[in-house]
Order: sequence, then structure tokens, then C-alpha cells
Amino acid sequence: MEDVVAYDELLTRYDPVLGLEVHVELNTATKMFCGCALGFGADPNTQVCPVCLGLPGALPVVNATAVESAIRIGLALNCSIAQWCRFARKNYFYPDMPKNFQTSQYDEPIAFEGYLDVELDDGSTFRVEIERAHMEEDTGKSTHVGGATGRIHGAEYSLVDFNRAGIPLIEIVTKPITGAGERAPEVARAYVSALRDLLKALDVSEVKMEQGNVRCDANVSLRAKAGDGATSPEQLAVPLGTRTETKNVNSLRSVERAVRYEMCRHAAVLDSGEKILQETRHWHEDTGVTTSGRPKSDADDYRYFPEPDLVPVAPTRERVEELRATLPEPPAERRKRLQGDWGFSDLEMRDVLNAGAVEVIGETVAAGATPAAARKWWMGDLARRANDAGTAVTELGVTPAHIAELDGLVRDGRLNDSMARQVMEGVLAGEGGPTQVADARGLELVQDDGALEAAVDKVIEANPDVADKIRDGKVQAAGALIGQVMKEMRGQADAAKAREIILSKLT
Repeated sequence: MEDVVAYDELLTRYDPVLGLEVHVELNTATKMFCGCALGFGADPNTQVCPVCLGLPGALPVVNATAVESAIRIGLALNCSIAQWCRFARKNYFYPDMPKNFQTSQYDEPIAFEGYLDVELDDGSTFRVEIERAHMEEDTGKSTHVGGATGRIHGAEYSLVDFNRAGIPLIEIVTKPITGAGERAPEVARAYVSALRDLLKALDVSEVKMEQGNVRCDANVSLRAKAGDGATSPEQLAVPLGTRTETKNVNSLRSVERAVRYEMCRHAAVLDSGEKILQETRHWHEDTGVTTSGRPKSDADDYRYFPEPDLVPVAPTRERVEELRATLPEPPAERRKRLQGDWGFSDLEMRDVLNAGAVEVIGETVAAGATPAAARKWWMGDLARRANDAGTAVTELGVTPAHIAELDGLVRDGRLNDSMARQVMEGVLAGEGGPTQVADARGLELVQDDGALEAAVDKVIEANPDVADKIRDGKVQAAGALIGQVMKEMRGQADAAKAREIILSKLT
């Protein structure tokens, strides 16, 4: 393990500068330049053709839907959209790149000069400037067999699956992110999270980081802090440090941890008098460290030149404006609107956001549940069950319609909370929907006021000391009698009505 400097200590001497490159796999029906299907988990090398295999004489054709998705992403990121742009060949060797070049965009991206405002944990906003969003294709996937690391070094042999080759990608590149200071790792995580939410709202990608739909390359460098007495632009303009690029980080937590680790590692190298090597790095989730990959090339090393087999892309201004009209409500604005509509406090909404439950609660409210009931079920018992089972709450077999139906049974007075929990047990066990489970289990509040009043009289007679306390004004003591009434009625009494009857008799 390489030497690192304590995080708080490095901040006294260095300022971090970040650059985030996010690759987004689009959810088009076919690949970027051919008609092959794309989908996660297909048998290796079954979704390929001469074009995506790079066979001689095969000619590419641009996927129009991918171009329109790129434009919508650019517009949502407040970018300018090019009136004319071209594809280019990016030349470099990699075993899983069948053509030995990647069809991408170089100096003429489809979208450029934008920004994304991201919300940090304390509610403040940090603006991340976007340099460009350009179109390209994905490479294949190598699997290195044998060895201890899963990397090519030490492997016995490698397998290549070209199913992923040619899948349409949008690469979103930030400008250097400065001024974040100690919050740089948090800013990185918040940016990727906000970007993922935006892409999901646009419905242009599955945005499943664990499947590689969204992959982040995190560039990190440190520069010496300006002197305490620095005031002039020349004194404040400290040169940027040499960067490293941690490749293919595939979770929000890992983005934050990888940036933090690289900052600590850079500081140790610089403190020792050594220079940072411009290189790619690999992130190891299990150990929380990065390791060296390969020296990082600059743009000149890729020998870019215009792709001769593809015509330029020239979207009309009319079509761009038509696509702008399809943009959804920005996720941050939607969350604020929903919070107001649902009546959640800031803390309640933050908990919902952290749990990733905004969408399922929204679907439950749309199905007819109250916001309070939707939050209670999805954030309470169901969340605990999902955590215990190590699965997503949406995979328990309970749907928003189930929650809405169950909430309706409670509001209509058929079930109390205890009965509703029993019904949920049945739904989780696969016994059917809430009404079906309630019918089968005979769960229903007793509506006979006479039977309830008789139970109250019996409980009062059996507990004279508690009854005397209530007569003396200690109304909170009614809770003990309510529990006895519920027991007498086998849990099928309306607790609120029982309380009302008890107080009417004793006060």
C-alpha cells in the first residue's frame, strides 16, 4: 500500500482540482453504428455483426435516436448544441477494441459549454461547469481468468466479449472543478448522483452503475495553496498539478472514496519531493485504495482524424427546440415540488432521498395512498425487511398499488394498524392483494358499538384503580384500558373509538 497523508493535514498545504468524465450507455434499441441489439447479460458474442466487429468493408450508419438523446442530454445540462459536428477516429490499441480505433468526437462535440448545479449534504448548491458532452461507442469487455486481482497482470488467459462493442455512449466532461476545498470528494459524489438522477428523468439510460450503464473516471490533482499574503491575480494563479485518472468507478460511494484517497496519496508523493506520474489508476472497492494502471496519453497521442465513413451531424434549430420541449422537470425542482405537495419536513425528505424512495413513494401516492402512509410503509417495516434480506425494497413483491389498497382499508375503517401489519405479512407471503388477504384471514374491525361498549364496561369494572385515575383527570391512563379492550376484542376494535367511549364514561 502506498503512503498517504492525513486528509485534514493535506488541506493545510494543497488545494484539490477535480475533473470528472462520466460515460453513459444509452438505452437505444440498437448500437451506435449498426443494427445489433444491446442488452445486459446476453451470451458472449451473440450481439455482434461485421460493423461492430470492425471487419473489412463494413460501413457504419449513425443511430438517429442516439443523436437525439445526446442533444436532450446537452440541453438538460444547459449546453449549447452544435449546428454542425463530425465524428473522429481515436486511435489506440486495446484488446477488446476490434477496429483498433474508437469512433468518437474530438474537437467538434455535439454539446458544449454547460453547467449542472448540484445540492450538497447541507442543502447548499455547488455549480459544476460542463466542458462538453460528446457521442462515441463503447468497447468490448475483457475477462481475465486466473490470478488474484482479476486484472490482466498475472492472469492465465483472457476472454473477450464484443457484445458491448458499439453500444452508444455519451461522455460528459467537466471543466476543472476548483474551489471545493475539503468538500471535493463530496462534490464529486453529489455531481455524479445529480447527473444520474437527470439521466434517469430523461429516460435515455438505465443508469445502473453496477451494470456499467454509468461509469465515472475521476481526475484528481493537487496544487500548492496560494500564500497567505497573495492578493494579485499573478500571486493567486497557482499552476495546476499533474493529474491522475481513476477509471471506471461504478458507485457513488466509491467516487467519493476514490477522490479522497487520491488526494491523500498525491500529497504523500509531493511531500516526499517526488513528481506525480500522469497515469490511469484502478480503484479497489475491497481495500479502498487505487493502484497504477498505465501511463495516461494526451490528446495528441491518439492521432485523431475525421471519420471518413460517416457524414457530419447537423441538427436543425427547429429540431433542437422540439427536443427541448420534451425535457422533463429538472429532478431538483421536482423534489422540492413533491416535498411541498407531500408536506414532508426537510429531514423527512432527506431520509427519503437517501433511501432512494422518491419514485416509489410518488407512485404510491399516485395510486391513491396518502403521502404519510406511503412514507411510513416504504421507509419503515418494508425498508427493514429489505435491509435484512440484502435486497432492494422494490423487490420484496409489494407494489405501490398494494400500499394504496392497504391504506384505503385503514382509512375506510375496516382495519387498524395492527391488522394492516398482519395483512402486509400475507401480501409478502404471496397470499394475494390486501383485500384478498384480509378476507381470507377474517381481519375486520368490529363495527358493533354495542359489543365495543360492553367490552369497555367489562374492562372498567376489572380495573377500578385505573378508572379512578381517569376520573381524577389523569386522562393518559386511558391507554392502559384501551389495551385491555383491544385484548378483549381480539385486536378487532377501533382504538380511537374505544378511547372515546372510555372517556365519555369516566370524565
